[in-house]
Amino acid sequence: MSGEQTATANAVVIKKYANRRLYNTATSTYVTLDDLAEMVKKGTDFVVYDAKTGEEITRSVLTQIIFEEEGKGQNLLPIRFLRQLIRFYGDSMQAFVPGYLEMSLESLTKEQDKLRQQMAEIWGADPFKAMQEQTERNMVMFHDAMRMFNPFTAAMAGQQGPPKPAETAKPREAQGGKDDLQALKDQLSAMQRKIDAIAGGK
Repeated sequence: MSGEQTATANAVVIKKYANRRLYNTATSTYVTLDDLAEMVKKGTDFVVYDAKTGEEITRSVLTQIIFEEEGKGQNLLPIRFLRQLIRFYGDSMQAFVPGYLEMSLESLTKEQDKLRQQMAEIWGADPFKAMQEQTERNMVMFHDAMRMFNPFTAAMAGQQGPPKPAETAKPREAQGGKDDLQALKDQLSAMQRKIDAIAGGK
């Protein structure tokens, strides 16, 4: 007997009626797709039958749960993955896809605790919040750097403007060329120190 058949033999029986209502025979209560989703997350196995025909429709109900979750904004399945999955329907490799996906998810499930621990060590208790904060810090540093570059660019544009008529006949040294060069070097040094300070403080 396969693992799927063994799980089905011990599973909670859910009946789906014509009015789309789902009935949990173990608790004698009607349930929703959200209730079934919680059962899956808690590891409670179930099998769904059409109450009228007796046909097993577990796959279609599970697919409907995924559709509902995706509709809530829980975007777990990337668009590229969905496109690739659709291409396998009717393909000669179709028979190999279910086993491959099942094996890959089982491997991920076995490693998920280790992955959570590693992410917590790197990013803290809330890895997604930590990554968002890091992105925000990077943006602040970028904007600070841009604010320093803007005055510098304006100063350079002013220095490169057309010379005054009275200065056109003067030698380069007489126009304060050396002083301007030294001022430029000083501005570059000050700007580098600010960038180093920002990078070190973020």
